[in-house]
Amino acid sequence: MKVAKNERDYLHYIINETRKHNIDNISRTKAYQNFYIKHQEIKWSLLASVVSRNAGWNMTDLTLPPYKKMLGDNERNNLFMTYERANWLIFSDAYPQLLVYKLSLKYDVPFRELLEELQISTFMIREWEIFRKKRDKNRLMIALIINEQNVIHNPVIRQPYFKKKVFFSFPYILQNQFLINAVLLPTREGRLYGTFIQGFTNIDNRITIGKNLATQLFHRDVYPAIMDFILHVEHTGSRIDYERYLSIHLPKSSMLRMTFPIIDHQDNIRNDWYLLGGMKKKWFKPLQVDPLEIGMSFYQKRHLLYAYYHIKSMFD
Repeated sequence: MKVAKNERDYLHYIINETRKHNIDNISRTKAYQNFYIKHQEIKWSLLASVVSRNAGWNMTDLTLPPYKKMLGDNERNNLFMTYERANWLIFSDAYPQLLVYKLSLKYDVPFRELLEELQISTFMIREWEIFRKKRDKNRLMIALIINEQNVIHNPVIRQPYFKKKVFFSFPYILQNQFLINAVLLPTREGRLYGTFIQGFTNIDNRITIGKNLATQLFHRDVYPAIMDFILHVEHTGSRIDYERYLSIHLPKSSMLRMTFPIIDHQDNIRNDWYLLGGMKKKWFKPLQVDPLEIGMSFYQKRHLLYAYYHIKSMFD
């Protein structure tokens, strides 16, 4: 890649590359994954690719019989747009940061100036400067978890429309109460690690979930198996990606690009969350957890969901 040593040229490249890969959940997931393969010191990019896979699976879940039976078209569309908007927004903020770092390895780029021009938070500008001096990979990973959860907090989680139509809705409350949703770390050996999601609207909880997943993902006992899955299984957005390695006899969700259209997002004016609200010291506190196999529990809940769907269909 030949790039002129000019700030505008760098910005042009970063903006175009981000736009090119921020098309849908599939392209975002692959961009994160490819970045990690080339720059494994940026551990967050692998975490982002796995979490993004889960976002795609949650999207296509909405086409399955129980969801279509229990949710109206508008409710399912609102849920899809919540996943899609958060997925898009995080990528639009984080991927430019990754590209600035990538360029800095090869060129003498104006690092801080580029991040400022790209409207990256003052928190992350400081954290990137710390990383370039100290090379603390885990600190940078946690910093990016903190940053991206703050980036989506007001535009998605607290946005009035999503707040009313999604997070105050009965399906969300039910899902939250019974821990139906989870982020999975799959393997080709049929083991599913991860954590169940509860209290998603609380930013402290989301950051803790992110640190929990990161700790499991990079645990020496499971990292090779999860990497094996990531490198050998193409992300389609359908849970069949990993269910093919399980003894699961449930309807299969369709592939994402056969199900949902490309969404044209509006990039509204961004505010620096760090200047507006600051941060909590506890967010940086490391989390020590052992890898947790949740596959059996996760699919017990999904079987119960189907049982409820069949009973409801009989009475209807």
